[in-house]
Amino acid sequence: MSTPQQRRERERADRHRLIVRAARELAETEGWAAVTTRRLSEAVAYSQPVLYSHFAGKDAIVTAVAADGIEELTGALRAARTGADGPVAALTALATTYLDFARAHPALYEAMFVQRTALEFATDDSPEILKAAFAEFLLTVGPLAGDRDTDTLAELTWSTLHGLATLDGSGRLRPELAAGRLELLVDAIVSGGR
Repeated sequence: MSTPQQRRERERADRHRLIVRAARELAETEGWAAVTTRRLSEAVAYSQPVLYSHFAGKDAIVTAVAADGIEELTGALRAARTGADGPVAALTALATTYLDFARAHPALYEAMFVQRTALEFATDDSPEILKAAFAEFLLTVGPLAGDRDTDTLAELTWSTLHGLATLDGSGRLRPELAAGRLELLVDAIVSGGR
């Protein structure tokens, strides 16, 4: 049997998850400009003071959404990498999964990599979820790196995919060339290690 304190903590965690889920859904349907404490309090049926007891403001909410999204993306990248047959197939699967994720969840992707958040990227103090996401890139490009620095190649791969995802998401790339772009990217990474 749980104690009253445990019950309160569970209820608080449930409210936290509800607020994050509502923010994500609102952003996906109407964009991040629509995510306000007033709109969220209406969506979750809690007062604005209750929202502020969980989050200091919109940036904190975006940070929580981004953290959840990064964890979700990491799982998808891991499944793609480990389900592939060989290093080249793993790179292709990881790149395809990354771009598909960004396309399927544009507002979530924006929270993760475009909106301002409190997440510290590329430092010793980066949260474990970010380190785990980057590890998927390291594990994928490592076997293809040859004499190249694996960390740098992983950063270049990630930033190239981010550029493709961002440009594709804003309609600035020709959709009919998506497969060709991916093939050229994988070829460039593979052939550069020979």
